[in-house]
Amino acid sequence: MPATLEVKCANEDCELDMFELHYTYDMPDDVTVAEFSCPYCGESRFLEEIQL
Repeated sequence: MPATLEVKCANEDCELDMFELHYTYDMPDDVTVAEFSCPYCGESRFLEEIQL
């Protein structure tokens, strides 16, 4: 099963609290949350991985 990454946006002005990134096996192993931006507010510096 492809990996998932649970992410939250810590921007106080953003209404999105969390989302999941689903990606294929072809995603490089060194990809981190820093590569993405919030789909709601567009910011990347506020994204944090949710540790389960």
